[in-house]
Amino acid sequence: MKYALIAEYAGLFAIALMCRVLGVSRSGFYRWLDRDESDRKKRRNKMESLIKDTYEEFEAAYGAPRITKELNELGYPCSLNYVAQIMAEQGIKARNGKGFKYSKNSLTVLNVSDNLLWRDFSASKPNEKWTTDITYIWVKDKWLYLATVMDLFSRRIVGWSLDETMTEALVKDAIQMAFSRRKATPGLIVHSDRGTQYRAQGYVDYLRSNGCRLSMSRKGNCWDNAPMESFFSRLKVELVYAKNYSSIEEAKSGIFAYIEIFYNRKRRHSANDDMSPIAFEEKAAMAA
Repeated sequence: MKYALIAEYAGLFAIALMCRVLGVSRSGFYRWLDRDESDRKKRRNKMESLIKDTYEEFEAAYGAPRITKELNELGYPCSLNYVAQIMAEQGIKARNGKGFKYSKNSLTVLNVSDNLLWRDFSASKPNEKWTTDITYIWVKDKWLYLATVMDLFSRRIVGWSLDETMTEALVKDAIQMAFSRRKATPGLIVHSDRGTQYRAQGYVDYLRSNGCRLSMSRKGNCWDNAPMESFFSRLKVELVYAKNYSSIEEAKSGIFAYIEIFYNRKRRHSANDDMSPIAFEEKAAMAA
């Protein structure tokens, strides 16, 4: 289960960090990752993951020679030419002077935005600050992925999307639902982590075309998106773990009911003076 969790969040946090936090080895994770592939393909995939992870861990400072040395010391025999070939194919290049430019495939810096919230999760009105994230839900024998968008004014979930793959389309569907429901004005802050889905060019362009200001958590810092982490924790304790869904359709129906009927309309929230998100918004509108 720990390895599956690391694989789920591989695009969001550094694998080395997650392995340390969960108390497992990187070598063990990569052995688990390639367990069902052909020998040649799984070696290639494993080395690509190792190289990308090492490149991220050392913040683009290491080129092929140092990455090769690092991997050999970790117990993954590889040649300089082999590592250099993979790096060239992936567009990975070390930062080595003023002439350095990240390619369009750079892993850690493409479309990374500043943290505009800095853990200030208060908002004076609706559609001032939104936050979004992805969580995983185990259903029988596969993962189901849930992307949500929260308005920090009331902690209301204003957009969400479910899918069996964790892609750009997943997060874009959630944000599109939010825009279809809310009259957002230019200047709206939309905060997320640095996951590849949230750095995808199509997603970034969509937000900017709607006048949004993008904000991102610091690398590997889940507390920079604490309200969403808190929501996911409640969802899993109050619904997912209790129900132990056996089918995708059953899970989808349950999550719909939890978000739209229970959480938004009924569940009292301490940040809302113990009112539900919708009741809090209605009271604010009457007072305006």
